[in-house]
Amino acid sequence: MSEPLLQIKHLDVSFKTPDGVFEAVRDASFDIAKGQTVALVGESGSGKSVTALSVMQLLPYPLAQHSAQSSILFDGTEELVRAPDSFMRTVRGKRIGMIFQEPQSALNPLHTIERQIGEVLRLHQGMSKEKARTRIMELLDLVGLPHMQERLRAYPHELSGGQRQRVMIAMALANNPDILIADEPTTALDVTIQAQILELLEALKQKLGMALLLITHDLTIVEKMADYVCVMKNGVIVEQKNTKELFARPTHEYTKMLLSAQPKGMAVAANENATVILRADNLKIWFPKNRTFWGKTKHWVKAVDGVNVTCRAGQTLGVVGESGSGKSTLGFSLLRLNRMTEGTIAFKDEDITAYGRNDMLKLRRKMQIVFQDPFSALSPRMSIQGIIGEGLKVHFGTISPSEREDRVVAALRDVGLDPDTRHRYPHEFSGGQRQRVSIARAMVLQPEFVVLDEPTSALDLSVQAQIVDLLRGLQEKYNLAYLFISHDLRVVRAMAHEVLVMKDGKIVESGSTSKIFDSPEQEYTKDLMAAALHLKARR
Repeated sequence: MSEPLLQIKHLDVSFKTPDGVFEAVRDASFDIAKGQTVALVGESGSGKSVTALSVMQLLPYPLAQHSAQSSILFDGTEELVRAPDSFMRTVRGKRIGMIFQEPQSALNPLHTIERQIGEVLRLHQGMSKEKARTRIMELLDLVGLPHMQERLRAYPHELSGGQRQRVMIAMALANNPDILIADEPTTALDVTIQAQILELLEALKQKLGMALLLITHDLTIVEKMADYVCVMKNGVIVEQKNTKELFARPTHEYTKMLLSAQPKGMAVAANENATVILRADNLKIWFPKNRTFWGKTKHWVKAVDGVNVTCRAGQTLGVVGESGSGKSTLGFSLLRLNRMTEGTIAFKDEDITAYGRNDMLKLRRKMQIVFQDPFSALSPRMSIQGIIGEGLKVHFGTISPSEREDRVVAALRDVGLDPDTRHRYPHEFSGGQRQRVSIARAMVLQPEFVVLDEPTSALDLSVQAQIVDLLRGLQEKYNLAYLFISHDLRVVRAMAHEVLVMKDGKIVESGSTSKIFDSPEQEYTKDLMAAALHLKARR
């Protein structure tokens, strides 16, 4: 192994809080050599991202503090801890690139894609606008977004989650950095794009001799990508060793728990005669792409194109497909949250296709949704009791405040949260706990149909397994019909009775979960399964 490119020695990070000093990272030490991939793994709150932000000196100083012994040495001579901003500006984005976990918040909503990627090139290389555009198109093609070359003026909100993440990766790679820090780079991506992005990072690492610090909770990615692994728990590196050795012979109990934690099993056999809760026939959702001078639509984006859906009581219908295939649009449309809909939607044999706002309000409590990102979905200004109880005020306005509080308490117990925490606010909870709050907010209304839009994608594997078990238990207890949207095929297999495979707004294959996973017929489905197996493949 060559000399370390980055040396982290005795790193301590503490934060000043109203309740005192919180130690986020304690005495962390490890090296990264040129061309090496080091993975930092652990559950949410273990200190992984704080360690990475320390390298970039992006922590909220002076609230964040490093101890006197803390050292981060770059390229053998340059100390990054407490380095002046003037120096760090020459390092960030040029010599050390970073892919942030949440592209929606990391990308500027007011700037186009072209401007955001081009800014990195102009600042560090002084490129002209024409040269920057050429490089931008090369980068978009490199990260699997060739069609985005026609949409350089698009804004982040006009892209899917997977597209935004790839734009972030293009920005991080723009200046061919010596070290790339990838903080959960594939969390929001479907399995085929995950495989492409991981192969891309590996190819670039080999081509450029780039070092990679990979931060993730997905151990299947770690096993495939990393040369060396550091396992963090409560700010401390509890185990670190060669990847093959760690997976073959883990020594720390926490490492063993992480390796064994993943959604397991399959849904019980479905009752084909169960009551149909929701049915959609020939559903179409088309959005105008561009118009003539006179306002006539020239081209349409066919987000959902002639889809048929049947959801039964006590059963889960899984919807899988690549980013932009129409999965989330389908879910929103079934809930009548999208007005640009053609076709027929029936709730328990009641045609709701033409229902207006007031008519739908009467059905809202029976048709609920759990969103992908609970932090964005929960109001930061409301307590947990207020968040869960808000729907009760709207749909059960006649119940007393004490009865409303009793229902909130019961809902929190249903999702495995301590009712005494109901007076706290969302930021005081972990990601898994916030997702449980989101589930409680939906379940407190006693719905019959629930859309679950990527409910586990941002969670640790151990928390994913807990949420899957929770959702299964709630379904069995209340005989719920689920539409489960996900790019994680492990979770879909554990949850779904039936599966729809979507591509470009159409259903390319459907059937029982065992049939789709074990005997897929369409090439696209086979590619999805192959990509999932590829991620699981051992080194």
